[in-house]
Amino acid sequence: MARSSWFMVLVLLLVFALSARLSDSALTPDYYNRTCPGVASIVSGVVRQKRDATIRTIGSTIRLFFHDCFVEGCDASVLIQSTPGNPTEMDADDNKSLAFEGYDTVRGAKAAVEAACPDQVSCADILALATRDAIVLVHTDRSGGPFYEVELGRLDGLSSSARSVAGKLPNPNHSMNQLIAIFRAHGLTMSHLVALSAAHTVGLAHCGKFASRAYSSPPDPTLNPKYAAFLRSRCPFDRSSDPTVFMDQASPARFDNQYFRNLQDGGGLLGSDQLLYTDNRTRPMVDSWAASDAAFSKAFVDAIVKLGRVGVKSGRQGNIRKQCDVFN
Repeated sequence: MARSSWFMVLVLLLVFALSARLSDSALTPDYYNRTCPGVASIVSGVVRQKRDATIRTIGSTIRLFFHDCFVEGCDASVLIQSTPGNPTEMDADDNKSLAFEGYDTVRGAKAAVEAACPDQVSCADILALATRDAIVLVHTDRSGGPFYEVELGRLDGLSSSARSVAGKLPNPNHSMNQLIAIFRAHGLTMSHLVALSAAHTVGLAHCGKFASRAYSSPPDPTLNPKYAAFLRSRCPFDRSSDPTVFMDQASPARFDNQYFRNLQDGGGLLGSDQLLYTDNRTRPMVDSWAASDAAFSKAFVDAIVKLGRVGVKSGRQGNIRKQCDVFN
């Protein structure tokens, strides 16, 4: 290939790389200072009301943000309801366990924001704000997680397809290499993987996601026997029903580093949780953050801010929906 052709290829690659980062750099906490200055307080008020109604609001909202960002980026495409002939991300197998309370929180916040600032704030940004508030407001006392400034300026995605979800989300039975690869595909590191996994310190999981560990024969050597017995008492062997269990039995209403101390004691609920401690590559981070809530909080903030930059839509790639669950 001639030198001029190689030069053109390099220029095109550079332009692509810069354009991929352009929407990230446009995100800023003060994005709505002129168009909707009260958006943060409006969303926070709704999250507080929903939390007071049910603690399920917290974990459901956080999980919704994660599932949105890992499939087609942080563009609120997971919120779109299916229509005849078009099953959306919401109805993909990996998303069917997403709880109603998360969706309801974002819809309620969007309605309140629209009443104050019509056609100004995207559902993607409302979901990002609601997630931060769920972390901070996890409990009525001061046991919430770290506060952080939410970068804003995302647009809502223009498409949502159930087919796009497969293989994009971590699975409880994934190997460490698989987990690392999924995070790396979005520019997230192993440190981000461990820190974000600690969101499991709040919320619930259905027995179907972990019962095989509790009933395994021979017993799962990484699972604390007393914890396994407790899980068996909550999850029927015949799977005649699929109840939920708090992911962190020690402090289910606190966003803290207890998650890592649980792993040290063989108390990770999902196989992918406990793997963080059994794998030598991630165990040092588990031990470090188990020993320091401040260090964990710092790492978590860094990770979730980085997550919020994944696949951000701008320009003709998106718009601002009037309702979060239907396209304009």
